[in-house]
Amino acid sequence: MSDFRAWLDQRTGYKALVHEALFENVPGGARWRYVWGSTLTFFFVVQVITGLILWMSYSPSSQTAWESVYWIQHEMWGGWMLRGIHHFVAQAMTALLVLHLMQVVIDGAYKAPREVNFWFGVALLMLVLALSLTGYLLPWDQNGYWSTAVSTNLVGMSPGVGAAMQTILVGGASYGHHTLTRFFALHAGLVPLFIGLLIVGHVYLFRRHGLTPKQPVRKPDEGFWPEQVLRDAVACLAVFAAVLFFVVREHGAPLGAPADPAEQFAAARPEWYFLFLFQFLKYFPGKTEIIGAIVIPTLVLLLIVAMPFLGKWRLGHRFNVGLLGVLLAGAGLLTVQAVNADRSDSDYQISRTIASRDAERAVQLAGMGIPITGALTVMRDDAYTQGPRIFARNCSSCHRFDGHDGMGYPLPADSISASDLKGYGSREWLSGFLHADTILTSKYWGKTYHAEGDMVGWLGDHQPETPEEKLTRANVVLALSAQAQLPSQAAVDTRDSARIAAGVAYMRNTDYGCASCHKFQDVGTDSPELTGWASREWMIAFINDPEHPRFFGRDNDRMPSFGKEKSLSDREIAMVVDWIRRDWKMPKSSAAKK
Repeated sequence: MSDFRAWLDQRTGYKALVHEALFENVPGGARWRYVWGSTLTFFFVVQVITGLILWMSYSPSSQTAWESVYWIQHEMWGGWMLRGIHHFVAQAMTALLVLHLMQVVIDGAYKAPREVNFWFGVALLMLVLALSLTGYLLPWDQNGYWSTAVSTNLVGMSPGVGAAMQTILVGGASYGHHTLTRFFALHAGLVPLFIGLLIVGHVYLFRRHGLTPKQPVRKPDEGFWPEQVLRDAVACLAVFAAVLFFVVREHGAPLGAPADPAEQFAAARPEWYFLFLFQFLKYFPGKTEIIGAIVIPTLVLLLIVAMPFLGKWRLGHRFNVGLLGVLLAGAGLLTVQAVNADRSDSDYQISRTIASRDAERAVQLAGMGIPITGALTVMRDDAYTQGPRIFARNCSSCHRFDGHDGMGYPLPADSISASDLKGYGSREWLSGFLHADTILTSKYWGKTYHAEGDMVGWLGDHQPETPEEKLTRANVVLALSAQAQLPSQAAVDTRDSARIAAGVAYMRNTDYGCASCHKFQDVGTDSPELTGWASREWMIAFINDPEHPRFFGRDNDRMPSFGKEKSLSDREIAMVVDWIRRDWKMPKSSAAKK
């Protein structure tokens, strides 16, 4: 081995390079405050390695990006761990850069002759933030898509060149495939290249001018090896252990539902280290937004760049330290305000719940197979996610769903004119309906004139009194609910077949049963017809045309004919019906739990 090392050193000179790297003089000896630069370099290397491996499985197009990230996260062996490390190390690097900047400013390491090296460090901070910003879009999920739309709109506010810069970044007039490929080129190519070059220049200038010790120096000088190297290694391992903790706790990095340009996303938020700017912009509404987005941040950046010159004044160093402290405290305060504002914002919390539900559903659907048209097409054809949206847009002006609009946003009780459709067709819903009194009428009839009609009067006059009458009504509930053929009730309908048959027999009686007022099977004549009541076919036909003689006919009270008027397509009607009936696709492993 000694002969080999001698041969290798003769041809490469590696011993001199190792000596130069490890035996640099550390004025005042090794200190923990000097670990940040080495830690940042280590984590940049981690990002390059993990990024290259992720790149091997990533497909940068608007139709395949989310799908490839899903595969990495849920199908690729160790993919969730790899992606999680890449995600959380990026967040750790931002925090480490701030700590490094604090150490440099407090120690006065920005002063002559180290100005250029300080500016290199500020540029590295900006590039690392740019790396995070461009990487945020790459999963092509809802949060990344809409957050990127906000950030590029801020770029467009820049005076003069803003519109042109936004067009270049976006790749046209709208966000799409070219936006993703350009951000990928920046994230995986251009920005890391600049960061690598600046790191080389930063280390070169650092070695040229040496380390700036914290004054006063109380200990003798030491070599970089072994004491400072040991501290740097411990710091790297400690931060990496923290990263692994978050990776395991979160099971990798988050992945929302596929980006849908046609669906607004109220839950979009930047990463935590941009929250202060998000909150800051709230103080600049309308046309003044450019002041908070461009003018003030630019002035702050110029002040930081000017620190080497400001530090030459008699109180300049104290001013710089105070300025940095005020900026960090202000950013921290704004971040806390943003978090507290979101916690107290019920609409935002609901939108987060919706986003989590959609993200979980997207993973379920992807696990059942993604067609060549992409995961978004599956989401758009999914009753579980689209049903409540269709309901909220078209039905919630009259109906409620468990007291809300279908998506989760509460509706005032006095604003609803029709029935609450949560559990429609189920035994529970029917049991309440057939026991309705004047207090509960609004849940089933709302403010329609049916609330004062014959059915409500009959219910009020014929509440069960004897055990036999109560049993008969319970059997009718089972028989009528069985007409709905709800997937969730299939097992209990089979179990209670005898009682259902008894209920059917009562319903068919034209003297005192349901057929005395309604058509049911082959008996009775009046509407609405109870044959197949609340079944998928019955509900689709009803929503298409409630004025049909089979349903309310001339007695219809303000219920629109959605299909007849073409305000909803057949596919949309089917999806909202399936959602109300809880009849949507489920993975085989969880179908039994639905």
